[in-house]
Amino acid sequence: MDRSSLLQLIQEQLDPENTGFIGADTFTGLVHSHELPLDPAKLDMLVALAQSNERGQVCYQELVDLISSKRSSSFKRAIANGQRALPQDGMLDEPGLGVYKRFVRYVAYEILPREVDRHWYFYRHRSCPPPVFMASVTLAQIIVFLCYGARLNKWVLQTYHPEYMKSPLVYHPGHRARAWRFLTYMFMHVGLEQLGFNALLQLMIGVPLEMVHGLLRISLLYLAGVLAGSLTVSITDMRAPVVGGSGGVYALCSAHLANVVMNWAGMRCPYKLLRMVLALVCMSSEVGRAVWLRFSPPLPASGPQPSFMAHLAGAVVGVSMGLTILRSYEERLRDQCGWWVVLLAYGTFLLFAIFWNIFAYDLLGAHIPPPP
Repeated sequence: MDRSSLLQLIQEQLDPENTGFIGADTFTGLVHSHELPLDPAKLDMLVALAQSNERGQVCYQELVDLISSKRSSSFKRAIANGQRALPQDGMLDEPGLGVYKRFVRYVAYEILPREVDRHWYFYRHRSCPPPVFMASVTLAQIIVFLCYGARLNKWVLQTYHPEYMKSPLVYHPGHRARAWRFLTYMFMHVGLEQLGFNALLQLMIGVPLEMVHGLLRISLLYLAGVLAGSLTVSITDMRAPVVGGSGGVYALCSAHLANVVMNWAGMRCPYKLLRMVLALVCMSSEVGRAVWLRFSPPLPASGPQPSFMAHLAGAVVGVSMGLTILRSYEERLRDQCGWWVVLLAYGTFLLFAIFWNIFAYDLLGAHIPPPP
């Protein structure tokens, strides 16, 4: 029985008058009496949805959304109202799993705070499409770094080389009219230490997040952090260039850490307190290193060194937009008021930053270094 036949059967038997609602008791009986072609987690969720309505009815459209795996509010209501038939034992006890399925289980416990979400993700996860965005960005950053390292014969503190800032990828305040630089600076890095830190976090945190929440949401969050980073620098540190993907990395990390803190009791990842402290120490150390390089350069430089404000802007994007995304697993973002508030705030910031870059530099008489 395919999906369309299943929905037609349900409507014919349970809602013959097309009222739009289905009796919960009758629907539960149909679920248990037919061999429905559904994975175990989705079947349990359908039973939970049937039992969650106080009036004993289920909205037919919510049922269609849930069967179709659409990001709807029905999934959240089924969880919130309880009365679920999900098994209470964790997936950690499941034997006989292959290597990839064990990794999927690991990702579920690392990212999702509720057992019902973890079961849902574990049983409906498919390896295609793979998490290509974060892997592709990381690979591109490594290739660009290797190319410039070989060309400049310099692998640490590349920004001190006079030819480095001539790259068409670097954001420089003298090249603000070249709008692509507000994003492409994420492919350039100060040196091996910054690239290694960003690449490690992108693979350890970004890839699992992309596996759970999808390419579109995580790429949107990452690029929003990158763009906010360069625009914030153009406002708050007007003479400084920007390199590195730290804006996007800090957006991902801050969103994940904030989600863990807000769902502390439900997170099942091991040593979470120790890992939280280590993550905060590493992120703070990277910001401190960027501040040191900006104001106390260890080598003679022909101009200001890259700003650290992109790190902070990325963190703000992560705590606001990112947290909204991560807390909306299997829900439509457009149905949430908080999502539109975040988009409005981000859009207002973009408009302000655009006008600032067009008019403020001349009005304030900012003395920016000559473009390379």
